[in-house]
Amino acid sequence: MTLTWEQVVIDCGDFAALGHWWADALGWEIIGEDDDDMEIRNPSGAGPTLLFLNVPEKKSMKNRLHLDFVPDDQNAEVERLLALGATRADVGQNDESWVVLADPEGNEFCILSAR
Repeated sequence: MTLTWEQVVIDCGDFAALGHWWADALGWEIIGEDDDDMEIRNPSGAGPTLLFLNVPEKKSMKNRLHLDFVPDDQNAEVERLLALGATRADVGQNDESWVVLADPEGNEFCILSAR
């Protein structure tokens, strides 16, 4: 059996707003948008896409799955994402080397230290 990782699906309340936010945050391109969903991908075509779908319920607890990103400059990237509308999130990380942020709908993601 062969599996190919196609996409990560993100449930949200406003798929268009959140999809555009993530496209701006990542510098990715929108490859599909209609009345039901939006899909974005890395302009290089590498890796899975992100697909945003509306769901009726709101997020109610810490994500069980989240995205991690490695920047060239952690502090600069955190400040850039905060300026775009991300917020700092506390998931019990204490004094770790990564920074936990949340997108405009509260989905947590991490900005790791530069490698």
